[in-house]
Amino acid sequence: MRILIVDDEPAMHDSYRRSFAGQHPIGADTLGAMAAELFGDALPDEARDTADAIPAFALTHCDQGLDAVAAVERASADGDPFTVAFIDVRMPPGIDGRETAMRIRAIDPAINLVIVTGFSDFSPVEISKVAGPADKIFYIAKPFEVAEITQTATALAKRWENDRELVAARDQLAAQVIQLEEQGAELAANESRAIHIATHDSLTEAPNRLAFLRALAERTKTQGAFATVMVDLDRFKLINDTLGHLAGDELIREMCAILNRASPEGALVARLGGDEFSILFETAGEAAAVMACERVIAACSVSVQVFGNSVQAGASAGLVVTEGGQGGDPVDVMRRADLALNDAKRGGRGIVRLFDESMDEGIRFRRRVEGGLSQAIAKGELSLVYQPIVSGSAIEVIGFEALIRWNTGEYGSMSPATFIPIAEESNLIHELGDWVLGEALQVLKQWPGQYVSVNFSPRQFRRQNFVGHIMQSVQRAGIEPARLQIEITETAIFDDAERAADTLYKLRQMGFRIALDDFGTGYSSLYNIRKFALDCLKIDKSFIDGMGRERESAAIVHSIIHLGRALGLGVIAEGVETEAQIQALRLAGASHLQGYFFSRPVSAEVALDMANARIVGGSDDTAGDGPMVYRKSGNGTRG
Repeated sequence: MRILIVDDEPAMHDSYRRSFAGQHPIGADTLGAMAAELFGDALPDEARDTADAIPAFALTHCDQGLDAVAAVERASADGDPFTVAFIDVRMPPGIDGRETAMRIRAIDPAINLVIVTGFSDFSPVEISKVAGPADKIFYIAKPFEVAEITQTATALAKRWENDRELVAARDQLAAQVIQLEEQGAELAANESRAIHIATHDSLTEAPNRLAFLRALAERTKTQGAFATVMVDLDRFKLINDTLGHLAGDELIREMCAILNRASPEGALVARLGGDEFSILFETAGEAAAVMACERVIAACSVSVQVFGNSVQAGASAGLVVTEGGQGGDPVDVMRRADLALNDAKRGGRGIVRLFDESMDEGIRFRRRVEGGLSQAIAKGELSLVYQPIVSGSAIEVIGFEALIRWNTGEYGSMSPATFIPIAEESNLIHELGDWVLGEALQVLKQWPGQYVSVNFSPRQFRRQNFVGHIMQSVQRAGIEPARLQIEITETAIFDDAERAADTLYKLRQMGFRIALDDFGTGYSSLYNIRKFALDCLKIDKSFIDGMGRERESAAIVHSIIHLGRALGLGVIAEGVETEAQIQALRLAGASHLQGYFFSRPVSAEVALDMANARIVGGSDDTAGDGPMVYRKSGNGTRG
């Protein structure tokens, strides 16, 4: 520890030398009393523990104030500053102690100053004003006692050390805060880019199918009539095949611009894919909607210059007018508009068709499915198959997703994509869901340690006492909650975010695993993901399938994996079918993989064999997909 002595009297310097020459341990009580007098009673325990010995001091003596100021400048420049300066007030013929203290403080804000004088030339307040802060200026009267000097130096040296450590800790904390803010800004920017990519068409920059479905879902909840229009370009395939894909792309962009100009004010125009567009707008009724739609189709019937070629454009449209406030299925609304579009295409070109019930044979089909589904459990027509989920690095089977199959008497094997939405619209989903959960838990009891992942629909998730019902089911089956993964979609949590957050928190507290299914296709944002208690994200298979063909899909997959890892969540990639996809997902950091490359969904018996072997392999179920199972062999080939 370096100490600066500033005094014009040689005798005083001798006194300081004698005072520090006899350094010896000081009792903790004496030093503690001195420290308490200097700094108050709230002395930290750490300071009391270290106050049992005097540190070694290196003294620097200066006869004049200017010499002292120069010494402080050199010490600061060398990175070896003084801890304490003992300064006399009267030092003729040079600057006085007040001026010396002021200049030293300007050079080194951390140094502790001790004014040593037998006179009252300046009051403590005057010196504090120019050389403060006041808690770094102290006073000793001449003549002084040896113990007074040494104890003051020891206490102030310890305090100087503590102050330096505190400043270093604050600087480190500030740097970490800045780093976290930069990382947060980067994550937000990545999220914004990913959301834009996920919700906009890359060719036209118009909203895509996902964005349109989201807007349509919101509109169905609001009162008032609105029109949903499906538009298809006439003769587009001929133009595309004749003039080439670049010309076709340019025509798509031109027609998108025309649709935006011709649509009613406030309308949403989206490109669904290919030459298909969709329009959503407010309307007073069916007649007004048809007139608005006819104006749009008339505007599309123009000659467009594409790369120097004159192209006669045109379009057909189907529309459905819906009364809002009912919260209807947006997919069903689009399906009805699409039925009307098909009818328009059959009638010729440049035609507008309004949907009517006679177009929808599907309504009668849905009623028959609902009736058959209500008796499926009693008839034993339902079964479960299991698709393995493997670790991203070791290809070890760590769990299975339970998938339902229905072998109907009337229609044969029916896809879950057909009957689950019908069950969701009625209370049948609860009975169906209870059967799936009970069946999956009974099969799970036979596995050596893997978990089972069970899908729950939005209506199931909003069920009264959902948490208690799930807990009772696992307790009845004798299963640990950690071995059940609850898969929910973004739609399930978006409708009532506060309630969903509370439900997920309770489930996590009880030990259940929570997976957000089909991530990237719904409503989630970074805010939502951080708000909800989740264990992992499941990337929708449509993005995995598009990785090799579309830069947008690859960018979305990488963004989701980066987001999941940054938030400490696992990431399961669904729909993995090729070795190239596996390599790309591994490099991106996906923690788990699932798909036909490893195995199609298999029966409970085959799943048990896989679980015991901890590798994929076996015979396929009779789900209608064919007896095809992929095994991952040592050299990375299929077998």
